[in-house]
Amino acid sequence: MTDTFLISIAKESLLTALKVAAPVLIVSMLVGLLVSILQAVTQIQEQTLTFVPKMIAIVIVFLILGPWMVRTLVNFTEYMINSIIYVVK
Repeated sequence: MTDTFLISIAKESLLTALKVAAPVLIVSMLVGLLVSILQAVTQIQEQTLTFVPKMIAIVIVFLILGPWMVRTLVNFTEYMINSIIYVVK
């Protein structure tokens, strides 16, 4: 097991986590921004107002991109399992 191998595993782990989490985080941020703009325009300062639209948007993202996320995680898991032989050497 070399330093290069460890760095490649760390890099692949971080990239996979970023790929899987990015859609949910981006949609959540955009919905929060839109609701904040709506609150500023209408002067409704209810703190719980952002929660429901964000949750609905996140559920929709999971329904649409869920299979892709699972496939990405399965591919990464297969990569890690196939890399075990290099750790044992």
